[in-house]
Formats: sequence, structure tokens, C-alpha cells
Amino acid sequence: MQSLDLVAGWHARAAAGVLVGTGGDRSAARVGEEELRPGVLLAGATGDPGRRYPWASLTKLCTALAVLVAVEEGTLALSDPAGPPGATVAHLLAHASGLAPDRREAIAPPARRRIYSNAGYEVLGDLLAERAGMPACEYVAAAVFAPAGMTGARLASGASLAHGVEGTLSDLLELGAELLAPRVVAPETLAAATAVAFPGLAGVLPGFGRQDPNDWGLGFELRDAKHPHWTGSRNSPGTFGHFGRSGSFLWVDPAARAACGVLCDRSFGPWAVDAWPVLSDAVLGTLGERAQRAKATKGAARG
Repeated sequence: MQSLDLVAGWHARAAAGVLVGTGGDRSAARVGEEELRPGVLLAGATGDPGRRYPWASLTKLCTALAVLVAVEEGTLALSDPAGPPGATVAHLLAHASGLAPDRREAIAPPARRRIYSNAGYEVLGDLLAERAGMPACEYVAAAVFAPAGMTGARLASGASLAHGVEGTLSDLLELGAELLAPRVVAPETLAAATAVAFPGLAGVLPGFGRQDPNDWGLGFELRDAKHPHWTGSRNSPGTFGHFGRSGSFLWVDPAARAACGVLCDRSFGPWAVDAWPVLSDAVLGTLGERAQRAKATKGAARG
């Protein structure tokens, strides 16, 4: 996919890939995509798919999925008290607990502000380990990495459940495929987790300033009408995902039935604020052109 060539201008070692969801329509395979799993095709990739990169806050997507698995199993409930007084598992997932960004100290009441909190995810990790009776890193590996096919992903013992995962582009694309066509959790569970949790809260989206509202799901950052944003102008308001300080991101756009993921060895900074939306728009533009060509070809065949 030629649009992915843009990562070559980032002055970094990077690997990127794009997925498309077929929704049962196999006609897209005619334009050269490779099937990653039933219902999901790999539309294009660049870079070394086997090089392991630090994922930084993309880790939170894995932690959120693990917590959702625990909820489905009955190990946890979203309404369970967790964190500061009055907060729950759902508050921690949605950065609405009131905990400080990097300290286990409440700086606001629950559901009053959207305070992006690494500490909140570390509290979740402790609670998950306690309830599951096993280290949280082992639970994430068993509940998410293994069933999702993320064979190269690693979360070392004692590593943070906010930012400790390392993995390859192949792992990131498997995670993207899971979010396009879920198998680890029920589709209904994922749909609920990618809807707005505790609506109307203002807060700071790291690197992109104050957003009002700063909508978030249960572990998933939501595009909605945020501006500026790390996704592109072509991304639909329903786009969800996450990015990390490592210079990497993963978004899923349900309207486009597509996902795009990038791993990088250049730390997040102003370059990413400029470059990521450009890449996202180029990817969606290419996918739109492909869809039009496939539609025209199908129409011609019927005629």
C-alpha cells in the first residue's frame, strides 16, 4: 500500500500495517489482500513485521481487553470498587477515577474530570492479580496474547500494565484484527467498551491539549469530534484506539471497516502531531479508492 511509504519520511525505524474488515464479503481479496483471520484482511504493510518495539501506552488496549475478559468470566465486575473512594473498575478504565496521572493519589472526585492516569491502570493490574490469583502479566498473556495470536508480545513480570508491553507489528496487527472481528471478548462487550463512558467530562488528551468533552471508552480513546487529534480528518467520529509515547499508534474505524497500526523507535513529539493525521488520511483515501474500483469491477461483471 503506497500510502504507508509516508513512514519512510519520519526519520525513524518504523513498521506499519493496514487491515480491512470484510464483514463476510470476500470480494475485497481480489485486489491483493491477504487473509489474517476470517473476516479480516491485511491490506498492506511496510517495515520488519518481526522486530519487537516498546508499545508504551498501547499496552492499555491489552490491559483493557484483559479486564473485559475478566468481567465476562465473572472474575471482576465493572461496578466493583477500585482505586480512590467512590471509584470503580469502569472509572479506572475510562480515566475517570480522579487519580493523578502517575501517582495513586486522588486529585478530583470520580466522574468529575477526565484525568489520563497511568496509575489507574496499575491499580487495575493489582486488582486483576488479586482476583485472578495469578500475576497480572500472566493473566494478560493467557487472556489476550494467546487467543488473539499475539505470539511475539511480552509483558514482563513486574512491568506496568499502563505501558509495559513489547511486541512486533505482527502482534499489533493481530490486536487490530481482534478489534475489527472480536474473538477474545463478545462483540457486544467490545461495542459497549468503545462507547462513551461517563459522558461530558473535560480533560487533556496528552500531546493534543484540552478537549471538552474528552470522551473515552473503557480503555479505548475515542475520536468523536476532538480537534486537534492524532487520527485524520477522514476518520469517522466512531474511530477508537490508542497511541503511545514510543511513537506508535493503533486506530480502528468501524465506518471504514479498517484499522491502521504503526510501531516506531522515535518518541512521540511535534513530528507525530503533524505526521500521524497525514498518514491516516492517506490510508483511508487509498482504501476508499480501492473500494470504488472493486465496486466498479463487480458492477461490470454483473453487466
